[in-house]
Amino acid sequence: MRGGRLIGLHLGLVAVLFALNFVLPAYSHGTVARVMVLATYAMGYNILFGYTGLLSLGHAMFFAAGMYGLAMPMTHLGLGAGPALLTGIGSAAVLSLGVGLLALRTRGVAFMIVTLMFSQAAWLTILLAGRWTRGDEGVVIPQADRMLLGLDLSDPSTRYLAALALFSAVLFGTLWLVRQPIGRVLVAIRENEDRAELLGYDTFRHKLGAVVLSGTVSGAAGAAYGLFFGYAGASFAETHYSIFPLLWVLLGGAGTVIGPFLGTLFMFYLIDLTSGLTPAYMLVAGVALVLLTLFAPQGLAGEIRRRWWRGLP
Repeated sequence: MRGGRLIGLHLGLVAVLFALNFVLPAYSHGTVARVMVLATYAMGYNILFGYTGLLSLGHAMFFAAGMYGLAMPMTHLGLGAGPALLTGIGSAAVLSLGVGLLALRTRGVAFMIVTLMFSQAAWLTILLAGRWTRGDEGVVIPQADRMLLGLDLSDPSTRYLAALALFSAVLFGTLWLVRQPIGRVLVAIRENEDRAELLGYDTFRHKLGAVVLSGTVSGAAGAAYGLFFGYAGASFAETHYSIFPLLWVLLGGAGTVIGPFLGTLFMFYLIDLTSGLTPAYMLVAGVALVLLTLFAPQGLAGEIRRRWWRGLP
């Protein structure tokens, strides 16, 4: 019964998002499509931070790896959108494996700093390779090239439904993962890694798997963002794009499946609404975020779990 309620909750969210495709005005339609892609990025981050307890400040490198792994072959090799999407995801997977093997030699604050340094190196590489990446100017993917399986992803409705498909796949994939034994091992590592080792689990292997899975999902979001919105830029590899998913996850509820989406949606519309009221919109947003942190420290979904539904994954 509990499993049916959980599936019903997440299916309900997907159904609402699907219905919104037909009723939202143009501006909000595009915004929600963007939110779904970035929420996918946040869900990838949540696997590492929320469920495994590893704080990364370098996830922008995986997002950018997926984005440039798609954009570079399309721009310089004439690769189609489908194969380029796979190269983008593959680039993020390979990078996350390499980073994981090195960064997981450290723990705690050292892990956080190492991931930040790797991310900074990735950002500088994009800038120094400006001949191909066009640096801060970025790469524009022509509308004619944004065709996947015969679908024109520059069309707002098609783009929205493609973003929903990606979001839904990762949402239910995460829900499945956290209910499997491997997901419970990741939570055990988060709570007490030494005890998990005493129980016989290979914590390094599980943490490496979490880094690779998290980086690959984040890279898939980056590749999708580049393909759906037709642009890849160095700004997506900067430090603030590593801070954003952390903020979204904390706002929505770390260690909850639905939290990253709630946090991303809340943050987007908070800034959007306040920017229309005052030039000091970041101050208003900052005050709102501080209040939310003080009175709902477990995030939006975390508070729902604490107050009403303790079984919420």
